[in-house]
Amino acid sequence: MSPEVILSDSMARRKGKSLRRIKDWHRRFQVGEGGDSPEVTSRQKVSRRAVKLPPERLEAPAENLEYLPKTEGMVLGLFPGGALVGAQERRLLCGIAKTFRAPEGASALAVGDNVTVALVKAEHSDQAAAEDKDRADGMIIARQPRESLLARPQPRSGKRRGAYDDDLFLKVVVANMDALLIVTATRQPPLREGLIDRFLIIAERGELQPFVVINKIDLAEPDQDMLDELEGLEVQTICCSAPRGDGLEELARLLTGRRSILAGASGVGKTTLINALIPGTEAATQSVRLTDERGRHTTAASVVYDLPGGGLIADTPGVRELGIDLKATELPWYFPEFDAYAGKCRFNDCTHTCEPDCAVLAGVESGEISPRRFGSYLRILDSLNENRT
Repeated sequence: MSPEVILSDSMARRKGKSLRRIKDWHRRFQVGEGGDSPEVTSRQKVSRRAVKLPPERLEAPAENLEYLPKTEGMVLGLFPGGALVGAQERRLLCGIAKTFRAPEGASALAVGDNVTVALVKAEHSDQAAAEDKDRADGMIIARQPRESLLARPQPRSGKRRGAYDDDLFLKVVVANMDALLIVTATRQPPLREGLIDRFLIIAERGELQPFVVINKIDLAEPDQDMLDELEGLEVQTICCSAPRGDGLEELARLLTGRRSILAGASGVGKTTLINALIPGTEAATQSVRLTDERGRHTTAASVVYDLPGGGLIADTPGVRELGIDLKATELPWYFPEFDAYAGKCRFNDCTHTCEPDCAVLAGVESGEISPRRFGSYLRILDSLNENRT
């Protein structure tokens, strides 16, 4: 055996003896026995200073937090290791308790989550908040079940992925809202019908009422065929222009009293609409790149704002690609125009792609089903099949 192996083995044994001596000292100290027992030699004595722990460290975290006052609040923003929580007209900087547990498979906390906070400090003055950069007003100890959510699949990092885990988990962008406003633009960047179709699926899966906001109508008129198509799907559409003020009153009425999410591609003007709807906000915006008419990511994280007429609105980061957590066999359920035809197909498990006597394909050929929507269905189906292989 090499000297290195012998040395490491002896060090491990000495470390184990030290731990056993400390544990024995704690046991005797708690039952009232003296730490300076005659049986213990001076070499084996362990000073109280070396092992003494503050009382709160000797208690379980749950027992500590149990005796603190509690409050309910909503997560307004997230930062590494904590969250900003709005509770009873206060904004609390909160850490996350070690006892906090969230269901597996999705983001533990998201903007919009309703949480229980154990208050660890009284209210701070502005001066105290400025001087104490590490202050924590409370600890998040629980999260209530989510009523609705805007979420998309995201690859797991190596640290979060177990040997038998899926490569994807559900990243929740915003939770517990009522409506999803799918914002698009007529130009700069150009309108993307396929992205709207994906958002409509995500809205239905997340139990959110969808609306489509077509922005920048000062640059070009909206496509009438697209408006007719959305009307056929019973999706309300608002056409607006932030610089000219077109449609802003209608949009404000729609948002009043609701908890809404603004979502869409980068550069479509989500944050510009926020600034127009909520005077004094002055959230940062950027222009679209003229070389490729693609938006620039400006909003880095979801932000919640109070609306003047009542209600909340969450501005979310722009997306360029949007994944869907869905099985390929479930996709036809989210194309309502297929409903009247799918039951007439020859095969019960028809994919509506190439099977003989497919009633959906016949509906597309006759023009009763939108060829554009059917093309979007095929593209989404291909992407789902690729993700499952």
